[in-house]
Amino acid sequence: MPDWTYHPLRGAAASLVGTRRSQRTALRLLAAIGSRPVGARLIARGFGHRHPPERLAGEIAGVPVAVRLGMSVPPVLARETLRAMAPIGAGVVEVGPVAAADVETVRAAAAGRSIPLVVRTDDPEVEAALGAHVDGFTSGAEPHVLRVSDASVGAAADALDDPKAVVLARPALLVAAGPGWFARVTEAATPTAPAPRLRDVGRDPRRWPAWVWALLVGLGMIGAGLGAAVITLGPVLLWYDRDYLGMTLDELHAANHHLVHFLQHDRITMAGTMVSIGALYTGLAVGGIRRGRAWAREAYLISGAIGFPTLFYFLATGFVEPLHTATTIVLFPMFVAAVLRAPHTPRWRRMPEGPERERRRALVGQLLLILTGAGLFAGGTVISVVGLTGVFVPSDLVFLGADTQALEAVNPRLVPFVAHDRAGFGGALMSAAAAITLLSAWGWGRGEAWVFWSLATAAAFGFLPAVVVHGAIHYTDFLHLAPVYLGILLTALGLYLARPYLCAKEADV
Repeated sequence: MPDWTYHPLRGAAASLVGTRRSQRTALRLLAAIGSRPVGARLIARGFGHRHPPERLAGEIAGVPVAVRLGMSVPPVLARETLRAMAPIGAGVVEVGPVAAADVETVRAAAAGRSIPLVVRTDDPEVEAALGAHVDGFTSGAEPHVLRVSDASVGAAADALDDPKAVVLARPALLVAAGPGWFARVTEAATPTAPAPRLRDVGRDPRRWPAWVWALLVGLGMIGAGLGAAVITLGPVLLWYDRDYLGMTLDELHAANHHLVHFLQHDRITMAGTMVSIGALYTGLAVGGIRRGRAWAREAYLISGAIGFPTLFYFLATGFVEPLHTATTIVLFPMFVAAVLRAPHTPRWRRMPEGPERERRRALVGQLLLILTGAGLFAGGTVISVVGLTGVFVPSDLVFLGADTQALEAVNPRLVPFVAHDRAGFGGALMSAAAAITLLSAWGWGRGEAWVFWSLATAAAFGFLPAVVVHGAIHYTDFLHLAPVYLGILLTALGLYLARPYLCAKEADV
């Protein structure tokens, strides 16, 4: 479990099953998932996409390790630790002290390991018994091996500046700091350089870096969303809408005096979601991809890979919207350029650690934002399915005062027209939700104010237009709007709790 579930939920878990048992359960859960290749990859990604720099590679007791960072545990914890540590960022596990009575325990734990194992012992017989089963031996007197119980992230990162140093966390440290400690130390120990500025980008588009293309996609989405809002608040229907329906706005209003308002409510909500996506992409481009954050590039890729294919919803609805298609044709090549360009080298600066209480509060906020993003993704999926099948939910028909058959009797193309808007909104919401979830899961860090403002801006444009337009047209069914109200509550509370941490400055220590 990542820190954003470990710390917020550990108190409740300890109250239910006891402190010691809850700790062992967490370790066993990580071990059970991490021992399988798919599970190990999921955990590694959930912990923020570890990409340790080459300078952190080295050796301990002659054993090469990819990261000079690991765990030192007693034999009783060896099996679970060996299976749980690699996915969360450790490079080596030391088991010790090991006596003759522990040989079988260590031998069984070593089978099928995916991380180097060294044994701490002074007994030659133990070395002889385990020599064929482990990778190396330590004595406990190595000057460059630091076994720590309370080292801060900064202290551990500073220790790793020595290319011979190996930092081994004892169980007490991980219990207190949380399993995300390894990823945080790795990031803090990553050498960086100043981030490039826009003025450093040349005029030749062929040489533009990935973050500039990602920024253009974000700005394009913002412009498209604002344009859609202007059209919806003005003419509502453009020429191709009228041509497809064979009806004017006045004729729609005459057929059902709620119908135009219903179209406006769908399209304003869609426009706000497009602006939200643009705000998230802009933040990922400038705050993440520009600084070489590998996870930011992947969050951008996953969100876009969900959003762009929803253009093909027209295959189910039968209505091809020219502006939607044109926007996709213009932005998709930029999206591809941002994804295919070589990733940037790390270009962030290390932020001093602040109060642990501040971080713990921010982790609760992080959990709330991730839950919000997951809920929005589920909502977008449902809306897409409804838009491509039944089109209307019961509260829609109550607001319209008509059933689907009555609307089809007005115009057989009316329901597919609404379905296009409804399904398109569902796809856009899924794309935005993916970006919100991944940005919240991977981007939480002290001083990362851009994460706060990206999420706050996305929330403002995503939630507020939906609430305002529903109120303006008097579509105020509580159950229909309950997910929006819950999303606003969770987002506001999460950002409130996380703001001191995300928006901290170097002086705030």
